[in-house]
Amino acid sequence: MRIGLVCPYSLEVPGGVQNHVKDLAEELRSRGHHVGVLAPGAIPKSEQSTTELADSSHGGVPVTYAGKAVPIAYNGSVARLAFGPRVAARTRRWVETGRFDVLHVHDPLTPSVSLLALRASEVPVVATFHTTSTRSWMLESAGNLFSASLDKIAARIAVSESARATLVQHIGSDPIVIPNGIYCDRFASVKAKAEWAEGGATLVFLGRIDEPRKGLDVMTAAFSALSKDWPHARLLVAGRGKPPPLDWLAPHIQQRISFLGSVADADRSRLFASAAVYVAPHIGGESFGIVLLEAMASGAPVVASDLPAFSAVLEGGRLGELFTTGDAAAAARAIGQLLGDPVRRAELSRLGRQAVWRYDWSRVTPDVEAIYRQVLTPHPSR
Repeated sequence: MRIGLVCPYSLEVPGGVQNHVKDLAEELRSRGHHVGVLAPGAIPKSEQSTTELADSSHGGVPVTYAGKAVPIAYNGSVARLAFGPRVAARTRRWVETGRFDVLHVHDPLTPSVSLLALRASEVPVVATFHTTSTRSWMLESAGNLFSASLDKIAARIAVSESARATLVQHIGSDPIVIPNGIYCDRFASVKAKAEWAEGGATLVFLGRIDEPRKGLDVMTAAFSALSKDWPHARLLVAGRGKPPPLDWLAPHIQQRISFLGSVADADRSRLFASAAVYVAPHIGGESFGIVLLEAMASGAPVVASDLPAFSAVLEGGRLGELFTTGDAAAAARAIGQLLGDPVRRAELSRLGRQAVWRYDWSRVTPDVEAIYRQVLTPHPSR
């Protein structure tokens, strides 16, 4: 099949949807499909005076940039989106020249290229919804404003039950759930980095540290409380953003917190493998939890807030410890209990490594392909 994948967010900035699109494109290509990707991004200078679309590449998959990405506050985060007449024209040209059998757009209600591609498409469209929200005026407004475009979607996918519930609540349609995927083998065989694992009580936090919903405030407060019983524990904080002031913490606690900045993909698995405990203290806005899967695939025991999406991945606590969202004291207790129980840590490491394979792209992608075949199969009623 000729498949067009559209990501509404800039691929130049790390993120769950971006990784999903890039990995799915790579896996589809490896399975013999012709795949093209469209995403926000600066137009190469070589194109600026021509109507031609020049591609870059990711994993052998051509990537076309629709236009400069602009940072916009969205769903508790800052997303880099692209919109406007020029972006719409480039998107339409990509759709027309791609000669795709099926177009697969992601988060099409986001004001970016996915919505533009949906409106321009003349072929069957599959849409994946990644967003979760208990209340969203933007989703409700988008559903009303773009109902004609939404009617063009032949099949809807949600990455989790949380994302499905959001779509049902705000749009009214009931999608099929196909989870996010990861390449498990890229994490399974990686060894810890000695300087990160030193001491045997390393905690790891990974996320955009300047976004409140990632829960760094909860993490640092929990670490402070934990230090009474675990004075030699360390906290490694990885992710984009300016480190916050920690002068409210005692100096000896501050000294055991290290900000690593953005970590390259090649080092993410080593970071997880170095963790005595991986902690996900997020306070909201999470529809799935790819980062939990990556940690589990690396063998890291997981402690996470009890967001519905995280609880689902951790099977209600069977595959990791859960604490009340936003409760730093509860997080400290859960982390401390796990640090003090090497048998439980080993059990969670083993269970996590086993369970995560159900999310490997080799198992997830056939379900996506089945949706493509479904929308391409003629039906008498059509």
